[in-house]
Amino acid sequence: MSRALAAVAVAFAAAVLFSGCAGGIQASDIFIVQRTGSVPGARLTLLVNEEGGVQCNGGPMLKLSDQALVQARAIQEELHEDELASKHTSLPARPGSVLSYYLRDENGSVRFADNSAPQPKVFRNLALFVLQTAQQICHLPM
Repeated sequence: MSRALAAVAVAFAAAVLFSGCAGGIQASDIFIVQRTGSVPGARLTLLVNEEGGVQCNGGPMLKLSDQALVQARAIQEELHEDELASKHTSLPARPGSVLSYYLRDENGSVRFADNSAPQPKVFRNLALFVLQTAQQICHLPM
């Protein structure tokens, strides 16, 4: 095999590996959220990755808008800055709770309900992100 042909073969192999074919690198996950509750349609699992992909209930990978991806990253950053995930913050539900949330990321996890008190703003932002993603991207009722 000539040197030129060998160089082309090596370049092609590198391009295949870096393009994600043949088991290449996949985007890392930002977080996974599990929502449960006492109403129909409450059960939801969202997996959000760094490239803006979102998987709803184990289905195919869908695409978040750029704005939604920024929201997801902001939620993760705030959880990290406030050390909520690394401390495994868990806020109990009060009577009358409808929805519960569990988020896990590389730093740890948080658990809370829709009516947990005192609830940091980032938890309300996460609940809104989950609702909007479920409706707009996953095409679920809630």
